[in-house]
Amino acid sequence: MDSHLQKLLILKDKLVHYETKLAGKMKRYRGVVHESGLSEMRHNEVMVLRAIVTDLKREIHILETP
Repeated sequence: MDSHLQKLLILKDKLVHYETKLAGKMKRYRGVVHESGLSEMRHNEVMVLRAIVTDLKREIHILETP
């Protein structure tokens, strides 16, 4: 299998994994409640997952563009 295609498939699998994880976190996410350590930690998790999803989508787009 072509290494380019293999990398694309791996990235798409990772994207599905992280989108699913983000969707699960978003069910309980209500934004940041200040003075709440748990709320801020959940917010940070959501922001990190969003960044990962965005980066994966960008990388996939670059590989799919001829």
